[in-house]
Amino acid sequence: MRNFDERSITAAVCERVAQASDPHARQISDALVRHLHDFVREIEPTQEEWSQAIAFLTRTGHMCDANRQEFILLSDALGVSMLVDALNHRLPGGATETTVLGPFYVQDPPELPLGANISPGLEGVPLLVTGAAAGSPLAGATVDVWHSDGDGYYDVQQLDDDHGLAMRARLRTAQNGAFHFWMIMPAAYPIPNDGPVGEMLAAQGRHPYRPAHVHFMIAAPAHEQLVTHVFVEGDAYLDSDVVFGVKDSLIRPFAEMSAGIAPDGAQIDQPYRHLHYDFVLAPQRHTA
Repeated sequence: MRNFDERSITAAVCERVAQASDPHARQISDALVRHLHDFVREIEPTQEEWSQAIAFLTRTGHMCDANRQEFILLSDALGVSMLVDALNHRLPGGATETTVLGPFYVQDPPELPLGANISPGLEGVPLLVTGAAAGSPLAGATVDVWHSDGDGYYDVQQLDDDHGLAMRARLRTAQNGAFHFWMIMPAAYPIPNDGPVGEMLAAQGRHPYRPAHVHFMIAAPAHEQLVTHVFVEGDAYLDSDVVFGVKDSLIRPFAEMSAGIAPDGAQIDQPYRHLHYDFVLAPQRHTA
């Protein structure tokens, strides 16, 4: 086959990829070719624009390192991460809703006891977080938490500032499924926008901000792992989150509290905030 034109080339490429021995690889390749070709036919890019597109993807790859994943940012900012999340988490009613993992999770965070301060020595408004792996109480469930500081930065964005890994921990729930810990109030923040993704957002007339939130990853035997956030009620960016991750069920008040005895029994000598959220994990799905 030869002499392809703007229409016939799609069928020719699909015929070639149909030779893939793996059915799923064949399905993926066929769909990719068809949709990509339709996109190009709709846009009708010039040769210069196509070269710019290749250069954009090349620069996106060059921005990736151990502490920054520009392709995850691209997926997030185009809503693809949340689409994949939605397709993979068609959970039963009553289960806590999921949202994106984000680019700042760190494997094997430090394990701390219940009641610990996971952001010691950092300036900010103290925040007490209480909650439970609820439904049927899940004792010993692992609760990974991480958050930004009061200026909107994560530890991995400023490892050279003497703090190292901070504002993250792994806790284990008590016999009744409850957990509690202290941190500082997170802030709304821009995703890293000094690279290709930032250029894309500017070209699209979009801001790079995420509303303030706390990340949670909760796991227990015989249950689906939960990856989610809890967002600060009233944040200015709840309706325009750059990664489309906000859901109404995940918004909570971070209540203003006066100095005194906190709900966990700690004596606090300054005003602080309190977040309470009970998480419900879905039963593990059995696949063939």
